[in-house]
Amino acid sequence: MQVLYERCAAVDVGKDVIAVAVRLPGDGPDGRQTVKRTFKTFYGVLREAARWLVSLGVTHVAMEATGIYSMPVYHALIEHGDFEKVLVCNAGHVKNVPGRKTDLADAEWLVQLLECGLLAGSFIPPADIKAARDVIRYRRQGRAVAHLGGAAARQRAAGRGHQDRLGGLLHRHQVRAVDDRVAH
Repeated sequence: MQVLYERCAAVDVGKDVIAVAVRLPGDGPDGRQTVKRTFKTFYGVLREAARWLVSLGVTHVAMEATGIYSMPVYHALIEHGDFEKVLVCNAGHVKNVPGRKTDLADAEWLVQLLECGLLAGSFIPPADIKAARDVIRYRRQGRAVAHLGGAAARQRAAGRGHQDRLGGLLHRHQVRAVDDRVAH
């Protein structure tokens, strides 16, 4: 297939480690080379990963969206890299090929798809829109808790697991959900 992005990278995100594969012009059979590396998921190390990609001249980065683990990686790439595009791809769209069993193999497959332009990214809202969404979500959850009664409100507000782990502390002290629209 035709290569659209000469210098691109892909990131397979895990809980503790990210696997990065970079495709560059080189002396491989197709005139390309693949460089692979892993990084821990501490934010300082993620910054180092972004700087490493910049030092290789990477212009496009793709990563799999794997829930909450992918967002710190995305933000490190955006804040500390100077990339034309950072794509967050739906993992279900790119994991359908059997035979790849390691994170590095997944990253290598992803970067091959990216270099040919076969990946589309998910919508990531700008910071101001995300903040507005978070406020709306918080308000809706608060109202939903306020409309529940008694034990159901306590369980919804604190999460059933937290109540059990706290030995019923919330229940013993009769903590109630409060609607913040009411004047105190």
